[in-house]
Amino acid sequence: MDFQHSERSRQLQADVQAFLDEQVYPAEADFARQDEANRAAGQPFRTPAIIQELKVEARRRGLWNLFLPDAEHGAGLSVLDYAPIAELSGRSLRLAPEAMNCAAPDTGNMELLAMFGTDDQKAEWLEPLLAGEIRSCFSMTEPAVASSDATNIAATITADGDSFVVNGRKWWSSGAMRPECRVAIVMAVSDPDADRHARHSMILVPLDAPGVTRHRSTTVFGYDDGTHGGHAEISFDQVRVPATNLLGPRGGGFGMAQARLGPGRIHHCMRCLGAGERALELMVRRAGERSAFGGPLARQGVIREWIAESRLALEQARLLVLKTAWLIDTVGVKQAATEIAAIKVAAPRAASYVVDRAIQTFGAAGVSQDTPLAEMWAGLRTMHLADGPDEVHLRSVARVELAKRA
Repeated sequence: MDFQHSERSRQLQADVQAFLDEQVYPAEADFARQDEANRAAGQPFRTPAIIQELKVEARRRGLWNLFLPDAEHGAGLSVLDYAPIAELSGRSLRLAPEAMNCAAPDTGNMELLAMFGTDDQKAEWLEPLLAGEIRSCFSMTEPAVASSDATNIAATITADGDSFVVNGRKWWSSGAMRPECRVAIVMAVSDPDADRHARHSMILVPLDAPGVTRHRSTTVFGYDDGTHGGHAEISFDQVRVPATNLLGPRGGGFGMAQARLGPGRIHHCMRCLGAGERALELMVRRAGERSAFGGPLARQGVIREWIAESRLALEQARLLVLKTAWLIDTVGVKQAATEIAAIKVAAPRAASYVVDRAIQTFGAAGVSQDTPLAEMWAGLRTMHLADGPDEVHLRSVARVELAKRA
């Protein structure tokens, strides 16, 4: 295994670090003030204006669409080369990924459109997404079924002449409350009598289509994630869209979901590590600045242990992420499925530990809005569920281990 990053990746890492230091970190306070003003005006899902300014600057610096390995639409970086860049973006999750047009769920949706979209679909949806002109959401999870098993999905896509009619209720359609969110990729049952992995299809549904209703945004431990467009609960009631809106092959939804979620999971894991690194920096700084019981916290043995254990956890998780990235590049997503499942558990677990210890080091301030730690914790705790709960991924890893000895 070779984890050496290309010269281009190393240069981009330096460029992203400079962008963070010079533009993103200084903008975090402006972002918070603008968000507060939007909420006071009754517009919690309005994007703070500073984001558009950062997007212009990121694009000027050549830090745009770096996640796409497709050189036609993106930067053409390997997954291994993108890994440290995604990690850097995770250090400022509210600003950096979107500023560089590398934020979920648009990243996964752009990958789907690049892989499976028709020329017309790419012109209508992929191109404005690549330009950062619109946003999108992914509507897969449903409130009425256990969506950890995607074959449970009950929403339907029914053929009717030269149209499809979509019916169902989805939730956790992240980003859908934003005015800029124009289209949903909906996964639903199109062939109920087919094999359980061939029953589902994906279809592009404009969010202004008749019959689409955005009911509410579900919160994450009390955070509404308004600046990210919330997590919408959406109903699709007799929504009619042209048959040409079908994305990819009919009955191919399950396989396409796996193609989307594989890279999406590793991107999440990379960003988790970035959040963990920033939390560790904050913990170390706090330990040096704060005194208790006659000296700096950094002299306390338990604090030193937290710092050391945090470094170990992040390094171990990072090595597994880099191995997974290398495998995706060399043998493909399917052959790296076990490692993808493993990092989806390991990376959020490591980062969650670090953030938890950082909160403890800060004391009561750590759970307040005066540090990014409480919101980091909420987001990382959610990562133990998003894109499949830990238990499903552990089940996959265990199945492989048991098969080796069968």
